[in-house]
Amino acid sequence: LQHYFIQSNLRMAVSNDVPVNKNKKYRKDKPWDTDDIDHWKVEEFKPGDMSSHLLDESSFATLFPKYREKYLQQVWPNVVSCLKEHGIHALLDLIEGSMTVKTTRKTWDPYAIIKARDMIKLLARSVPFEQAKRVLQDEMTSDVIKIGNVVRNKERFVKRRQRLVGPNGNTLKALELLTDCYIKVQGNTVAALGPYKGIKQVRNIVMDTMNNIHPIYNIKILMTKRELMKDPTLKFESWDRFLPVFKKKNVQTKKPKKQVTKKKYTPFPPPQQPSKIDLQLESGEYFLKEHEKKQKKHNEKEQAQQEKFALKKKEKELAFVAPKEDNVATESKANDNGNVDIEVLKMKLKNKKFVVPGAVTVSGPISSNELGPVENLSCKKKKKKRKVSSEKTNDVETDVTISPQVKKRKKSQLKESDPKDNSKNCLTPSLKKKKKSLVTDESLNLSPVKETKKKHKNDESAQSKQTVNGIDPISSAPKPVKKKKKMKSDVTV
Repeated sequence: LQHYFIQSNLRMAVSNDVPVNKNKKYRKDKPWDTDDIDHWKVEEFKPGDMSSHLLDESSFATLFPKYREKYLQQVWPNVVSCLKEHGIHALLDLIEGSMTVKTTRKTWDPYAIIKARDMIKLLARSVPFEQAKRVLQDEMTSDVIKIGNVVRNKERFVKRRQRLVGPNGNTLKALELLTDCYIKVQGNTVAALGPYKGIKQVRNIVMDTMNNIHPIYNIKILMTKRELMKDPTLKFESWDRFLPVFKKKNVQTKKPKKQVTKKKYTPFPPPQQPSKIDLQLESGEYFLKEHEKKQKKHNEKEQAQQEKFALKKKEKELAFVAPKEDNVATESKANDNGNVDIEVLKMKLKNKKFVVPGAVTVSGPISSNELGPVENLSCKKKKKKRKVSSEKTNDVETDVTISPQVKKRKKSQLKESDPKDNSKNCLTPSLKKKKKSLVTDESLNLSPVKETKKKHKNDESAQSKQTVNGIDPISSAPKPVKKKKKMKSDVTV
């Protein structure tokens, strides 16, 4: 041991009493490592640097949203040709909604598959192809920052995301200029593309913005740093004294103070309020038994429910009440009471007693077929009855066979009818012609068996006829003249 200590002391003496750091005790000199060498420089990888092809296939796939399908379909030929230069195969699956990149035997850069993966990620996050293909460069990298889970409240999230973009995208443009990165804010992510140093700055600024630190503060710090970098004398000094320091201020919104009105001072205390027992004694509830108290509460509850039910019923019934109408007609009549036109009233009264010139007067029961269609009458009910009677006659025509005795009877009836009857004067020349045709038609078609049934029906229809223009033709017609017993009906038109 003594020998060991002696040797160590001698070594210390040889080293001129210079203390040696424990970490650098076994470090040897590196003559090739000089100050001229830039350790951060990324050397370019060229084809031919890799001696053999890749032994196994590597692949990456990523999904894309539906709204990106149309754009990717247009751009995909360019994506395939761009990746083919690096020996990587690309596939687009529109059914599944995914993009896939694979290595091939022609891949000459082993890290190219990672770059291709970043490229399809950027394309899925709405970055245009012209910007996304820059990732394949050696000095470039990308980052997709997730901001959806930072803020819970959706309104706050939207406001802070908009704060990152700024008015007309001015804040985003300023960040792009200061960091030398391309930034794309889309949905719940922020995609950044640029050098490694700039990407790190972008991530810090985005996370600070989502944590309620305005990006303008970080922009000011970046601007001051850029100015300080130009001065070589400050290269080895601390820049903390130059950088702006921002303090947090929780400015609370001031609520309007309630104006409290002071009461007048009185030396006497307020009167004591009655207790529950006092109130029960006053109402008499205190002396009730338990089941009586329960019954009383139950009755009060039922009464309250009935009142509420009645109110709700009234509200429901209001929906079915008809709105009040404006009585325009009554008002117009009230206004016109002073200005009555006497001539108009006279005409109205005359029209009520006015007889249509083509009106028909009947004496005795008469069938609609015998009368024929009357001119200048517009009664709908009569028309309907005539149609029915015509249908009936058509049915009869098919079944009835005519005998020569019927023809003789018809002719005798027409001859014996009174020629001087006043009702004959009511006929128009058109009706006279129709009457002749009717007689000939009926004589051919009707049989004595069916005729009696038909006359009974026509008697009922003649009695139930309504008045035309206010005049009943049966009542106004002259009374039928009594004839021989052989005649069953007299028809005068």
